[in-house]
Amino acid sequence: MQLSPAHHDERLTAPLSWWGIALLTGLACALMLLPLGTLPLLAGLVGGTALTGLMVSSYGSQRVRVVGGALAAGEARIPVAALGDPEALDAEEARAWRTYKADARAFMLLRGYVPTAVRVEVTDPADPTPYVYVSTREPQALVAAIRAAQGRD
Repeated sequence: MQLSPAHHDERLTAPLSWWGIALLTGLACALMLLPLGTLPLLAGLVGGTALTGLMVSSYGSQRVRVVGGALAAGEARIPVAALGDPEALDAEEARAWRTYKADARAFMLLRGYVPTAVRVEVTDPADPTPYVYVSTREPQALVAAIRAAQGRD
């Protein structure tokens, strides 16, 4: 199914290495319970891996979407009419906006393992949020979707 230009749907999944860390954490839990016997060892392996895997999955399950005239980033739903012109950020510029250029009042859906992002100024005078920063692996596609939803094609 092909999405129209005014639609964008992306899941910011955690990197594969994080799943390896989850497995290693489960192994560490198992080793801590080794002196107690085989059954506690297996419970530590399964329980530790499952709990850590759940945490990795939860952190990596954020979605970025443009649908129905709104930018949905994580839990936030922002009408595109309240947004200015979106700006695609390369890895270097995205890092700058995550660090020394950042404004504490901004809404940021950032994932450090995603190097690129999109920054959009909030034009609604009633909203104190200066801009929205969204990590995305497809910044050009997200910019195009926001512009299409705004009618700027």
